[in-house]
Amino acid sequence: MKTYDVDESTLSLSLFSDVTSCKELLDSMQAGTLEPEVAFLNASLVSFFFITESLKRCGISESTTYVLAARFNASIDEMRAVEKLINGKEIDLKELEERANKAQIQKHYKISSVELGISSLADAITCRIAARDAL
Repeated sequence: MKTYDVDESTLSLSLFSDVTSCKELLDSMQAGTLEPEVAFLNASLVSFFFITESLKRCGISESTTYVLAARFNASIDEMRAVEKLINGKEIDLKELEERANKAQIQKHYKISSVELGISSLADAITCRIAARDAL
């Protein structure tokens, strides 16, 4: 687990591989039995540079095996409770960038290979998010 300061809040993240409990997590979310502050993301689709954008777009499915759990303003005990819901192996957050499905992220943000010839994936995503926010 790692916690980041975001303005006047905190964002706690835990990364898991070999997850086998996504169906149960989805059922709990749909039943409304999970805290609303908890988010489970398909980590292979998380833009390794902009987690907040991914919170909006990259939820888990029943077949997801690579999960990023996120919660704002969580205590250590609250994050431990979230982690207990996930049947998988907790791994270091440093693996997030290495394991990202960059081809799928590139497709999602409509980034061409020509653009990547003059820019990084993170820079291209930053440009798109900034442009959209400015409009």
